[in-house]
Amino acid sequence: MTALPPGPDHRLHPWAPQPARPDFRWPGGKRVAAYILLHLEHTEIDPPAGTHRDPRFRGAFYSGHPDWTAYSYREYGNRIGIWRILDLLDRLKLPASVAVNLMAAQRHPEIVAACRDRGFEPVAHGISASRMVTSRMEEAEQRAHILRARDGLGAIWPGATGWLGQDHGATEATTRLLAEAGFAWSMDWANDDEPYRHASGLLALPPPGEWDDVQTLWLRRVPVTRWPALVRDALDRLLAEPRGGRVLGLGVHPWMLGAPHRIRYLAESLGDLASRAGLHVATCGALAAHARAALGGGASSAPPFAGA
Repeated sequence: MTALPPGPDHRLHPWAPQPARPDFRWPGGKRVAAYILLHLEHTEIDPPAGTHRDPRFRGAFYSGHPDWTAYSYREYGNRIGIWRILDLLDRLKLPASVAVNLMAAQRHPEIVAACRDRGFEPVAHGISASRMVTSRMEEAEQRAHILRARDGLGAIWPGATGWLGQDHGATEATTRLLAEAGFAWSMDWANDDEPYRHASGLLALPPPGEWDDVQTLWLRRVPVTRWPALVRDALDRLLAEPRGGRVLGLGVHPWMLGAPHRIRYLAESLGDLASRAGLHVATCGALAAHARAALGGGASSAPPFAGA
């Protein structure tokens, strides 16, 4: 086996400590950008044999097979929660990207139309919330999964240039397969505050991570009353640092922050976001396009891996 250079333990992208990377600015000369990522997801009551879901969802969210509980939660978001959030975004005049899986796009033309009419941007988000990309997939199976999601969504809501794997499911082949499928960027790597390029040429846009409502409030059980402060503290710190190219994303699931007892905390965070003069707020695709231009566009120009 060929030796790897110091730092990384894979060949998906070169090791790039922060001081060695370009320090660029967002439009308007701003150092920090933010995006809002809505989730439009369908989950199957009884997924097909051989498919996999995020194993972290257990307890009250998961009741086995058929899984009426998880279906009901997500159904609430698509029936009720999404409309509260859209009203809030309208009031604040904020743009949004929408991580939409194929089955949700097929089942909810009314939500697709509402988001499209607002000028929101689709982000390909796999096939369903109950079908993750995992290392149990053969490469051909993963390629078929990506192409089915790309082509099916493109027929319903064209314009997705980026990808977010369901629950960030990915394998060693994923970044290459996404680039081969024509995607320009993805949000599966939570290892940075800044965009960077994989060896395949695919741009890695920082995903919400710590500011994804389901990961923070549901899986980590952080009290919802803490949500506005978490977002505010992160923005305060990023805006105080001299380095540019920083990104903060908010991941919003309508069944979570669209609930009547939680929406006030989302409203507080988004109001703070909208009021920050030093912050550039845009869709994920717009940020990715700007970052690709700033970083040189195509495949990574960093030195190749030793022995590659």
